[in-house]
Amino acid sequence: MKLRCIIVDDSSMQRIAVARLVNNHPNLAMVAEFSNAIEAKSGIKNNDIDLIFLDVEMPIISGFDLLESLDNPPQVILITGNPDYALKAFDYDITDYLYKPISLSRFDASVKRAVAKYEQIHKSNEEEEYIFVKSNLKKRKVVLNDIKWIEALGDYVKLVTNEGNIVILSTMKSFETQLPGDKFLRIHKSYIVNLEKIEKFNSKIVQVAGTQVPLSRNKKTELADALYNV
Repeated sequence: MKLRCIIVDDSSMQRIAVARLVNNHPNLAMVAEFSNAIEAKSGIKNNDIDLIFLDVEMPIISGFDLLESLDNPPQVILITGNPDYALKAFDYDITDYLYKPISLSRFDASVKRAVAKYEQIHKSNEEEEYIFVKSNLKKRKVVLNDIKWIEALGDYVKLVTNEGNIVILSTMKSFETQLPGDKFLRIHKSYIVNLEKIEKFNSKIVQVAGTQVPLSRNKKTELADALYNV
């Protein structure tokens, strides 16, 4: 696995030094190098970039100015000759920072941190279960863990999620087949609940994310068993 990276530094000598380190590292793939933030911003916009090696002190637009201009910046390893910038780096969610001149061991340690962060982010995304539903003639991606409960509304069902309500044309029986049985349970003819969102229950009601929904009498034991196995 290689992180696609760019170098942004106004010093040609420094770019050459960092490029040599990048090209010799098995987990990095060089995409481009830029001498100023304006060109770099365009390059980031037009390429799929995982990591920026970014010089802080550049004329006109500094490294920090560049980061502030990006809506969704990739990981960043700052390069600086001034240790005072290390504290400020935390305000920008910087992966790491390197002092000039850069040693090979310190460079390798920074890349290792970036690779670990990349794997953590992408592992979380891969493990996030979701389904697609059709609402208002559009397909929508719904993360299963965001669903609090599902409620029957005649020929429709309403998904109550962390992001709001979604109404779709479906029967409860049909929609239930799309849900993992170890995470969702139909506790009433009109309600399916996310087991992980349940806060408490008794013989008549289940409290889900602060809201009480009805519990069928014959579902109490099944619910208790399901919660025990969550």
